[in-house]
Parts: sequence; structure tokens; C-alpha cells
Amino acid sequence: MGTFSTACYAQHPAALAFAREIDAQESWTDGWAERWIRQAQRHPQVIRLMTPAPAGTPRNWNVYRDRFIEPRRLQAGLRFWREHEATLRRAEQEFGVPAWLIVGIIGVETLYGQHTGTFRALDALATLAFDFPAEHPRAEQRSAFFRSELQALLRLSREQGVPPTAWLGSYAGAMGLPQFMPSNWMRYGVDYDGDGHIDLLNSPADAIGSVARYLQAFGWQSGMPTHYPVEFDLDRLALDALLAPSILPTFDAQTMASKGVRLPSHGREHAGPLALVELENGDPARGGAPRTYVAGTQNFYVITRYNQSSYYAMAVIELGQAVEALWRQR
Repeated sequence: MGTFSTACYAQHPAALAFAREIDAQESWTDGWAERWIRQAQRHPQVIRLMTPAPAGTPRNWNVYRDRFIEPRRLQAGLRFWREHEATLRRAEQEFGVPAWLIVGIIGVETLYGQHTGTFRALDALATLAFDFPAEHPRAEQRSAFFRSELQALLRLSREQGVPPTAWLGSYAGAMGLPQFMPSNWMRYGVDYDGDGHIDLLNSPADAIGSVARYLQAFGWQSGMPTHYPVEFDLDRLALDALLAPSILPTFDAQTMASKGVRLPSHGREHAGPLALVELENGDPARGGAPRTYVAGTQNFYVITRYNQSSYYAMAVIELGQAVEALWRQR
């Protein structure tokens, strides 16, 4: 996947071929896709931000956590909860998704709408569709994903009567308070304020309902914990085997115990599959702390369908529950 030299996609053969393919698929006889893809700009910063860190670079859960579980975000979350309490409760009752989780996601994603992104979504998606960094281990698959999202943005724009150049979002093309990708906006977006259209940019109610619907659709189970603390029985610990499935829940509580992972008493009664989740805390050889481990449930895995990162899921959980604790103290 070589990088095309021009700063825009007006003369990019693969981009123009894809645009014409979209027009044919969507029966857009006016050349809508080609017209707008010709206006997309290649964005070098998007490529830099999407380029993965060198292999072996340690992550640090404690540092990551501190970016989100901090006074400014906690107070903003408390204000958001107070202002939208009725809507949060309605979403919790309708979709079975707890208010604290909705609050946690919107807080981590955009600080309750304060940081929704400044990249033109058209540029970000076109750049990642046609110039995705080749260093990424799944470059081809990710490029295909962003081509599909570019098509979804064009469809969303046409349906809403908004020029594709008008949408602003993250460097990955996610938009609005909940940072939905265009396809998710169309698939899971909810008109939760009843004004006749789905507005995830300006309507907190629509964002709340849409996040709840998304999590419900991916299998959120009301009343199930997201994770359990663990202790290791070092004599029996089969760490490599437990970590092999990554965050996919694979083992029941009894199997985890046989492989050296002890759960609290209520965790031992958990009926569904579990995953051993590992969070690095920097490089131990350079003063980093020991790694953090928890047993993630199916609900933990559902949160990672929003962002496929265990660090993200834990930040969402801890922020949402910390805001809930403040709200209960009011």
C-alpha cells in the first residue's frame, strides 16, 4: 500500500475507482461519491497518529488511568449526570445498560462533548482508506474497514442533507459526543429527544440513547459484573494458556481455578465465560509497577466492542463508577 504523493484524492486512481464503485452500488447517478472523494485531502497527521508504536513498547495502565480518572473529568461527569438524570434512567430501563456505563463512555470519549474532534471526517476516512500506514500488522483489513466507513459517511451525508466536508471528528473518523463511526451512527443511532432526527453532535439525549442501544446490541447483560479481582496460585499458574485468548471470554471459573487463578467467593459462582485480562504498568526493568490482572466477564468484552482495548474498558468502568459514587453523595 504505497503512499500517493498528491495532497488530495482528485487524481488518485484507487480512490476514484472506489468512488465510481460506490456510485454504482448506491445508484447515485449524479456521481455523489466521486464528487466528494475528489475533494478529500490526504492528512499526514492522521497517518502519524494511526501508526503503531514500535513492537515491545510497554503500556502503562496507571498512566492511562490517570488521564481519565481525574478531578476535571469527574466533575464534568457529575454535571452531565445531574443535567441528564431522567434520560439516563430512561435509557437504563429501556436498554438494560447502567447509567454509570453510559456516563463513563461519553466521558472517556469526549469529556462530555468538550472534545469531539477537529479533523474533517472525509479527510480522515479517505486517508485511512487509501494511505493506511503499512507498518500496522493488519493494514489491509483496516484499510478495507475505513473504505466501508467512507462509504457510510457519504450515505449519511446524503440522507441528512449535510455536505460530507462539514463533519468534524477524531483522526479515525469518529464523530459526536459518543464518537460513533458513520456506519454505527446509521445502525445504532437513536432519536432519543424526539425531535425527528438523530443528532449525536448536539443532542446529549440522542447520544445517551445511542450508546445504550449499541451496548445492548452487542450483548450487554443487565446485572452481570464487568470483572472480578484475582489472586494467583503460583504453584498451578498457567499464565500463557490463560492469556492466549486475549480478552475473549473463554474459561469458566472452575477452569481458571485449575490454572491457578483464584476468584473471590462471588466470582467462583459466575456462570458465564471469563477472560484473564492483563494490564501492563510500564517496564519493570525501568521502575514500572507489576502488571494488573482481572477476570473479565462477557460484559467486559461488550465494552471492548466499543473500543477493542482492555485499557479503554477499565478506564470507562472506573470513570463511570467514580462519577456514580459522587452522584450518590450529593
